[in-house]
Amino acid sequence: MRNYSILLMMFFCLNAMAESVIDEVIWVVGDEAILRSEVEEERLRAQYEGQQIPGDPYCVIPEQMAVQKLFLHQAELDSVEANESSVSHQVDMRLNYYINQIGSKEKMEEYFRKPSSEIREEMMNTVRNQMIIQQMQAKLTSDIKPTPSDIRRYYNSLPMDSIPMMPAQVEVQILSFEPPVPVEETERVKQRLREFTERVQSGSADFSMLARLYSEDTESAKRGGELGFVGKGQLVPEFAEVAFNLNDPKRVSRIVQTEYGFHIIQLIEKKGERINCRHILLRPRISATDKIRAIQRLDSIRHQIMADSLQFEQAVIRYSEDKNTVMNTGLMINPTNGSSRFEYQDLAPEVAKQIYSLNEGDVSQPFVMMDQAKNREVCAIVRVKKKLDVHRANLSDDFQTIKSMLEQKLSAEFIHNWILKKQKTTFIQISPEWQGCDFEYPGWIHDK
Repeated sequence: MRNYSILLMMFFCLNAMAESVIDEVIWVVGDEAILRSEVEEERLRAQYEGQQIPGDPYCVIPEQMAVQKLFLHQAELDSVEANESSVSHQVDMRLNYYINQIGSKEKMEEYFRKPSSEIREEMMNTVRNQMIIQQMQAKLTSDIKPTPSDIRRYYNSLPMDSIPMMPAQVEVQILSFEPPVPVEETERVKQRLREFTERVQSGSADFSMLARLYSEDTESAKRGGELGFVGKGQLVPEFAEVAFNLNDPKRVSRIVQTEYGFHIIQLIEKKGERINCRHILLRPRISATDKIRAIQRLDSIRHQIMADSLQFEQAVIRYSEDKNTVMNTGLMINPTNGSSRFEYQDLAPEVAKQIYSLNEGDVSQPFVMMDQAKNREVCAIVRVKKKLDVHRANLSDDFQTIKSMLEQKLSAEFIHNWILKKQKTTFIQISPEWQGCDFEYPGWIHDK
């Protein structure tokens, strides 16, 4: 049994002392307090990140915090926990983003007026809670699975002006491979990296300075090649194997080949299962002659497809080097929503240009494009599997979109009602000067 009387006494004592203290308890939800300082920190964070707060921040933010505490309390009862590896990964990404935006770790510490260890710990708590809340909401709504007849009834009940217009979309299959790199070019890159290693280990050059000047990983080059703290699973295996075996920050690793090119690595710091290191990446250059040969090879494959002596899907399995699509008969997947449909602006510019004037079933001429993930050129042909013009959503072409609309509606209604019920069974106390808000959930102030 929670000792609510002690919490209530604490609430009124602190509230009575509000004029003589810097901070104060403004809400109590269950056995958790919400402080004025927490609301102010959240307001400043949202302001820094450019987030729009829908209303008075001193009403919206504490209510959002109170809702979060309801979910966290339920998660504790249901033993819902966050994956600590995922939490750490998200925090590392956020810290690296801040360092990138502000300029350095030292400038970030100066901006937030806290050491990076404290910033990280606060972020860990925030991200951990966010993940737990997401999992808790997913668990609460896991049984919401509308049937096809439910989806049809929902669609038929929508007023015409509530049915969304769907943009022009396309489904695309791709066959791509990299032109072969001459042995001489590979050796040139390796020799350049050996020279960098000798300069660092002789003391005639600083690794981070060389990374800024020469590394072809443009993002990390801005930070002197520094990657920030990462777990082993966040790195490609070949890179991780070498990086995690480094022990001396003064030494430089052997040359490592990955799908991105050739690297040398220098350890900065190890913390348990995470590592911070810097690297220099160089990529071999593909000659114009090699590109022409690759284009000619693709042209020959295209002619077989057009002559019906080879299916596009068979050609993908036989020739394509794109590991993300080869097991899916070349079908490209939109990373923003996980579907096979793309709006034209979501495609790589080279692909969008090729398919714009093609019809369903057509295969493009061979072309050269940038593989954005690896930041290097590949040669490709694409096939238009399906094209949809701008249209109002319908059950035939947009069933999954309409299903998602209904699921979101039912989930939002369920969560709203769950919060209203949870309010009735939870101890809630709000400081009088914080009660005059138009709350989204009116049950915070219990009738006496």
